[in-house]
Amino acid sequence: MDPAVVLASFLPVLLLELPDKTFVATLVLATRFRPLTAWVGVGLAFAVQSAIAVLAGGLLAQLPDRPVAAVAAVLFAIGAVVLLRGAARARAAEEEALHEYERRVRGGARGLRAVASCFGVVFLAEWGDLSQLFTAGLAARYDDPLSVFAGAWTALLAVSALAAAAGATLLRRLSVAAVSRVGGVVCAVLAVLTALEVAGVDLPV
Repeated sequence: MDPAVVLASFLPVLLLELPDKTFVATLVLATRFRPLTAWVGVGLAFAVQSAIAVLAGGLLAQLPDRPVAAVAAVLFAIGAVVLLRGAARARAAEEEALHEYERRVRGGARGLRAVASCFGVVFLAEWGDLSQLFTAGLAARYDDPLSVFAGAWTALLAVSALAAAAGATLLRRLSVAAVSRVGGVVCAVLAVLTALEVAGVDLPV
């Protein structure tokens, strides 16, 4: 496992998901179930989604280098555009996501049933999410599936843990728009670096 690739996967996914639905989903689930139960269910869902994303990226990595790098650059660029454009309306999008998850969740279950409920809600609602596509792009770019999986999943676990433990407090104090802008800049940098690779420019990473 390469610590540099783990970090390179962890940071952008963390910044992608802090202002995204993952945080809101876990917050809502933690109000319906016990916070630890919600976090375990959410974490398991993200483990499966991250594994699928890394597998898809690994399959892409078997193709010729330049087309793979071009696809990764496009995915990173999409992430940058989505985050930067969404920064201005981040709070409104957050409220919409909050209502969406409140409609989906039904409280009352306990133990394994509660874990399964949290798993199902997040797995279905977050399928094909930007972070999953982004993780696939990272796996294709670095051709190190274990490190990418570790970085991406750890980032998702960190975001969901923050939401489960102190979500309401953080929402009052966190500048979602600022986090979106920082995440957008990180995605843009990755897009540029990957595009330079496509152009044949040697890079240290």
